[in-house]
Amino acid sequence: MTDDVIVLQPGDERAQKIGKAIASQTANDILHILSQGPKTASDLTGLLNIPMGTLKYHIDNLLEAGLVEIAETKYSVKGREVKVYRLKDQLVIVAPKMTNIRSILMKYASLFAIVIVASMAMLAILPLFQAPPPDLAGAPLLSEDGGGGGGGAGIIAEETSRVEPIAQARSVAPILAFFLGGCMVVLLLFLYEAYKWQKDKY
Repeated sequence: MTDDVIVLQPGDERAQKIGKAIASQTANDILHILSQGPKTASDLTGLLNIPMGTLKYHIDNLLEAGLVEIAETKYSVKGREVKVYRLKDQLVIVAPKMTNIRSILMKYASLFAIVIVASMAMLAILPLFQAPPPDLAGAPLLSEDGGGGGGGAGIIAEETSRVEPIAQARSVAPILAFFLGGCMVVLLLFLYEAYKWQKDKY
């Protein structure tokens, strides 16, 4: 599982550092080797057959860009410090920069529409998963004074009319919770991004 999620916008400082760090084939070869496991500088120079100075240049760029990190520091038999490098566990996303509030509104209007469509779809298929109402047809017909008679039919109808709305309300409640929760999440994300846009603008 990745430790971080990094969202980059074209032209920002971090994106420029990453672009510089991976501009050469040697840097890409270093990343490929480190993807197989941590390595020391000596390991990398031996595998790539390049001078230590060249390796140090690319490693420094990759460290500054945040693509590589020092996994641990060991000491050789002679007491020299030996750094072990590894790829930084992260997800890097490059996203276009929002230019105005309208583009932000359009983005979250689409998300809101998805929440509505999903809620309506859940509501449409709900009857397929509902349990049938309790069968009161076979219940003994009791009159209001406890005896049999036609009054029992009225009691059954009354009980059925009470049970059905309760069952329907209970089945719709999770869908309503999903809809309201989705709307709340979309609203909070919109407010956060609008705040960032306003802050960056001024």
